[in-house]
Amino acid sequence: RFLSLAVYTRRLVAFLLCLLLAGQAAADLHAAPLKDLQRLVGEKDAVLVASPRGKVLLEKNAGKKLIPASTLKIFTSLVALRYLGPEYRFATEFYLDRDDNLKIKGYGDPLLVSETLREMAVALSAKLGGFNHLILDDSFFGGQVRAPGTTPSYQPYDAVNGALCVNFNTVSFKRANNGYVSDEEQTPLLPFVEKRIRASSQGRGRIILSHQENEATLYAGHLMRYFLTQAGIGSRGEIRLGRVRQSDDRLLFTYTSPFTVKQSIGKLLEFSNNFIANQLLVACGAKVYGAPGSLDKGVAAATAYAKEALKTDALSFVEGSGISRKNELTAHVMLKVLHGFESHHQLLRQEGKEFYKTGTLDGIRTRAGYIVDGRGGLNRFVVMINTPGKTTDAVMKLIHRIVGQSAQE
Repeated sequence: RFLSLAVYTRRLVAFLLCLLLAGQAAADLHAAPLKDLQRLVGEKDAVLVASPRGKVLLEKNAGKKLIPASTLKIFTSLVALRYLGPEYRFATEFYLDRDDNLKIKGYGDPLLVSETLREMAVALSAKLGGFNHLILDDSFFGGQVRAPGTTPSYQPYDAVNGALCVNFNTVSFKRANNGYVSDEEQTPLLPFVEKRIRASSQGRGRIILSHQENEATLYAGHLMRYFLTQAGIGSRGEIRLGRVRQSDDRLLFTYTSPFTVKQSIGKLLEFSNNFIANQLLVACGAKVYGAPGSLDKGVAAATAYAKEALKTDALSFVEGSGISRKNELTAHVMLKVLHGFESHHQLLRQEGKEFYKTGTLDGIRTRAGYIVDGRGGLNRFVVMINTPGKTTDAVMKLIHRIVGQSAQE
């Protein structure tokens, strides 16, 4: 009896010693990454990583509000999915008034491009042989929508927004034979923009259409008239802005976008398109608070969503693309966003086992998304580097190491 008790005691001691050593090994295993984290992440940076079950694997400054840059587009996407719905499709309406004027009313379709305008024209050719003036109604968005943080430039990320815009409010061109031609096979270079192109002094590139003198909306009209003419529909008058009078004007045709909101979000995230982001945001504002849509209404809708669905107000949100430095949120908030977006994670860019969105502003580098572990689980991560001169590369290597170790435990 005493012998068996002694044997039992020795075995118990050995077992406890093994537990102690295992615990020490685990502590040593996690101590190195924590030391690396302290070295890599400064006071103006934040990191937060959580396992598929929500266990925090790595954290520093997660409660500090920082600039998210374009990772904010994940939040804007989530807002659009909530208010517009994943299967929602934007519409563009065509009316004929008593004076045979053709009227086009836009509702903020972010993916009105040359190919879709051609489809519209072909469909209209079965209903209309000709018309007088072409009248453009962009009243669904109120005023001149320009996101905070944008500047007058030739960069697509500075494009303005509107209810009736085409080709992301940009015109692509190149020099040829002492003149200019379109740099897109599907899009003609119209005389309407030649003066602007020459003034840019670029040999090849893009110009951004502005709200000045209604340039963006009028360009949409000129491009639409080109495709109407190609489809055999003649016009006798001019192109100008106006309003649809639904009580008097006859609805000829409603064009429904071939792209759902979910597909639009896929393109938004793939190309990090600022124009699409704020088109969706303004449309959300109109859906929640009524037309006309505005950036203020979109911001209010998004802020309400953050409070109601994410249970947080730890964010400063002024526009949907992330271009403004006035946008700020905590890593904790972004982690909640990722939790809400998880079922749509495949809309993000994929690299190996990582689904992610990056963000870049001067002195700002961010990255957020998911890492698939060895068990198939989605580990959420947020990296916000607001220290000029630093990147997310070293931190991401550390995060991948931590996720790999966590899946083996």
